[in-house]
Amino acid sequence: MATAMGTANQQSLFGLSLRFVGLGAPILIILLLAMTILPLPPFILDFLFTFNIALSLIVLLVAVYIDRPLDFGVFPSVLLVATLLRLALNVASTRVVLLEGHNGTAAAGRVIQAFGDFVVGGNYAVGLVVFAILVIINFVVVTKGAGRISEVTARFTLDAMPGKQMAIDADLNSGLITQDVASARREEVSREASFYGAMDGASKFVRGDAIAGILILFINIAGGFAIGMLQHDLSASLAATNYVLLTIGDGLVAQIPSLLLSVAAALIVTRVGTASDIGEQVRAQVFASPRVFIITGVVIGSLGLIPGMPNLVFIFIACASLGVGFVLSQLDKAEIEDVSSDDEIEAEDEVQTELSWDDILGVDIIGLEVGYRLISLVDKNQGGELLGRIRGVRKKISQDLGFLVHSVHIHDNLSLAPNAYRITLSDVPVSQGEVHPGMEMAINPGHVYGELDGIPGKDPTFNLDTVWIEPALKEEAQSKGYTVVDCSTVIATHLSHTLKTHAHELLGHDEVQKLLDALAKSAPKLVENLVPQVISLGVISKVLQNLLEEGVSIRDMRNIVEALAEHGANDAQNPDALTAAARVALGRTICQSIIGEAEEMQVMTLHSEMERILLDTVTRDKSVITAEIEPGLAETLLTEVQTKSQELEVGGQTPVLLVSDRLRQWLSRFVRRANSRLKVLAYEEIASNRHIRVVSTIGQFQVDAA
Repeated sequence: MATAMGTANQQSLFGLSLRFVGLGAPILIILLLAMTILPLPPFILDFLFTFNIALSLIVLLVAVYIDRPLDFGVFPSVLLVATLLRLALNVASTRVVLLEGHNGTAAAGRVIQAFGDFVVGGNYAVGLVVFAILVIINFVVVTKGAGRISEVTARFTLDAMPGKQMAIDADLNSGLITQDVASARREEVSREASFYGAMDGASKFVRGDAIAGILILFINIAGGFAIGMLQHDLSASLAATNYVLLTIGDGLVAQIPSLLLSVAAALIVTRVGTASDIGEQVRAQVFASPRVFIITGVVIGSLGLIPGMPNLVFIFIACASLGVGFVLSQLDKAEIEDVSSDDEIEAEDEVQTELSWDDILGVDIIGLEVGYRLISLVDKNQGGELLGRIRGVRKKISQDLGFLVHSVHIHDNLSLAPNAYRITLSDVPVSQGEVHPGMEMAINPGHVYGELDGIPGKDPTFNLDTVWIEPALKEEAQSKGYTVVDCSTVIATHLSHTLKTHAHELLGHDEVQKLLDALAKSAPKLVENLVPQVISLGVISKVLQNLLEEGVSIRDMRNIVEALAEHGANDAQNPDALTAAARVALGRTICQSIIGEAEEMQVMTLHSEMERILLDTVTRDKSVITAEIEPGLAETLLTEVQTKSQELEVGGQTPVLLVSDRLRQWLSRFVRRANSRLKVLAYEEIASNRHIRVVSTIGQFQVDAA
């Protein structure tokens, strides 16, 4: 009981302390204003100077141990507050130095006295030199370099925002990420731009602080001389001893925290690479190659053998470097042996596995074959992300299409090129591509602002111009308008597009039966009265395959089945007629997929005379629709459809051709070769809450020529 009460009290105290931490910034700002107005005793100055040094050291260590710059997003604000604290302390210490400096070097507190006496040995000339060196290091080297990096990084980050947003949209559309993940990434991109923009401004604080330190030093020296010699009748030597040493001590106390904060700012803006702290990056990159340390040890040892050199020091450093190289080489050998032993165990397991019927019967519904250089993309131990991307693609496509897509079986194929991959359906290749592991693909969306150095190529999914670049050029490519994706994303996007294109081939009787079983849980009578009394399972499968072939989702199984039940009595053996009825029932879904929330749909239509000619040629033989159209007219019709569809696509619209119900299915299959993105709709399929606007007419020239 007592233990529980003690724990509760500790938690309440901890929560209360967190609330006070939230008040720290306002209280600190009020104290800063008080320090510039109220005189402070030397003891309070000693405490505040020590706190200032500790705060700067804390900020520096946080900058060292964060994984990403955005993890310390409050740094610009902290830098501003720390700079104001240091300037307020300068004002407070200047007041004390000028008022009490004639009493000796201890008049302004022990911290200033220690830096004036102990650090520079009581010699104000040495103190001036040390202060000047610190200012040069801080102002000329660290601050100037960090400010330049902040400026360039902020500019490139802002320029790269459109490319990053396009990459996020591409991942979302291909099913690699969910809507929540996409929102989080967009927020991170926005935060990154704001952070580096703030860092660009924060670097001006550090620069101004360094200039202020120089001016305050000279003002204090001049003011101290005047006050000591004119008001207190001190000699020039005594005035220099008191006021100059106190001013130098004050300047050093301020410059050391300033230098620490400048280094922290430089560390943050120079962070690149993976999400890890600086120690892990140095350990992974600097200590990656034993040869570096071995060669260094040999060179330093050779220099140490030269007569006149400090042989002992050189030999010691050489031995230490050779020792580090030897230890790293032994660790690399141990890792190689572990990998080899694992490979041998896997090989023995494969040899011992008996041949079974599973190795002979059956085919992979969906397969992905990769060349040997792409094996690392599917190996989690080597950092491969392709398996996770494919799971995301499968989940996204299943949700969009309305049925569970089969698992993707991945295996290597030595007959392929090393960097090639191939997508198969029922063990038959349907598409293939090539990627370059370790590089990233920069896609030209049609409006870029420069060229990139790399390997030119084509996007395997949409056949766009691309350039394979090194990862270090990613920011530059995005700033020039390119969409940059990695190898796993390229393959996953290609797989997603292929599966959507061939979705109707993935839906079989078993999948349709599972869809009906799922619907029967919420509408048992509807399913019971339809199958098999009215329509057979095979006809329903054909209807659903027709819908998928034309890019219509079958998620709304209830409306589809109700339409089939309504028209099944008259057209039970006619899948095309039932497909047309289902499409009318799904009119709102079809319109939603084309224009989203917009109320107006821009469409193309057939000229009335052309529509009459086509209606006269269309015939139906049982369930098969055919048309005897003149070859010249057919070619001209396809060309015009393709031209006007591309005009709509350039304007950002999905091309839609609106025709009569009798022509819709045949015309859809006929014009698909001209443009796979063209949607052919019947008038009955337009939802009642949507308006249409005819933007062009197809067939006018053919009619005039006829």
